[in-house]
Amino acid sequence: MIGISKLYCGTVEPSDALRYGRQSQQLPSHLLQFSSDKKPVVVWNITRSCNLKCVHCYAHATDEAAKEELSTEEGKQLLDDLAEFGTPVVLFSGGEPLVRKDLVELADYAVKRGMRAVISTNGTLITRSAAQALKEVGLSYVGISLDGMREVNDRFRGVKGSFDRAMAGIEHCQEAGIKVGLRFTINRMNAAEIPAIFDLLEERDIPRACFYHLVYAGRGSDLVKEDLSHEETRRVVDLIIDRTHDLHARGKPKEVLTVDNHADGPYVYLRMLEEDSSRAQEVLELLKMNEGNSSGRGIGCVSWDGEVHADQFWRHHSFGNVRKRPFSEIWTDLSDPLMARLKDKKQYVTGRCATCRWLDICAGNFRVRPEAVAGDLWASDPACYLTDEEIAETI
Repeated sequence: MIGISKLYCGTVEPSDALRYGRQSQQLPSHLLQFSSDKKPVVVWNITRSCNLKCVHCYAHATDEAAKEELSTEEGKQLLDDLAEFGTPVVLFSGGEPLVRKDLVELADYAVKRGMRAVISTNGTLITRSAAQALKEVGLSYVGISLDGMREVNDRFRGVKGSFDRAMAGIEHCQEAGIKVGLRFTINRMNAAEIPAIFDLLEERDIPRACFYHLVYAGRGSDLVKEDLSHEETRRVVDLIIDRTHDLHARGKPKEVLTVDNHADGPYVYLRMLEEDSSRAQEVLELLKMNEGNSSGRGIGCVSWDGEVHADQFWRHHSFGNVRKRPFSEIWTDLSDPLMARLKDKKQYVTGRCATCRWLDICAGNFRVRPEAVAGDLWASDPACYLTDEEIAETI
């Protein structure tokens, strides 16, 4: 994650992270990306079942639950292990996590074990009673996916009425006092909706938005041709920066992040240099703390069937199953060549990535994209939009 509001608008300084010793379990959630120990945030896809039919679903979700889903008790055993391992956050996802009847029980258990519990949801199943139940167990955050305003969102989600039901879910979270934010996956079919999303943040008093670059996985792999060109991506990132800054300048600040393309970090820094910002050096220091993509190190994934992956987009490669070995043991077992390399992947990347001046900040970006496009997971990330000149200059 690249915190646009944190970096460009100055809502975070390096001293903020240093004050907590940069330890995952001590850092507030908004500073977690600057941890030094990189204890993994774990995405647990608790079900494959979903009530929608999103065209970009990385999980190939269906309307039926998988027979292999971890039971409630198996889930609690997983959470026990994660807590003892030092996992700071468990993100309950799917499919659609609210399809599982034991979501509240599992979230409650995670919180009682000392972890922060958040959910990633389409929002359509968040009734008032569901929101209240999630609030009562201490859920930290609800991220609700929208792909645009009503017409565009419903086309992406595959079910008419999805937008209105998601907006009702947002309202129910706000009424219950749960922090809620938007999740927006950028592509050519909805990039024009971004200004309207910023308008929505302001109109509905939504405090947070994450803009996700497209990752070629699951049904999203069919959308490779719908990804933005490099020039289009630069314009979109500029738009996100400008709209975020405008909100802050007008005294209506929002937490805005971009996700899944760590070229955004150097791009923000270079823009600040051009603007002669006095904060540019602080931004560079924060980016060095961030360390770029952390798949297989600072983020991991457990699927509904117990399989462990480097992140939620790597379902085609499993490191083991929590039914057979604890997550903590799987995650630290470097006998798997891929796991070993992901722990320090900078020395294995090739092409532009290998000689890039930003390698320590970006860490080679997302490895699953070159694997999908070129069949080589160590090749340059095709979504990197920085020019040859921008990656060749010395700092």
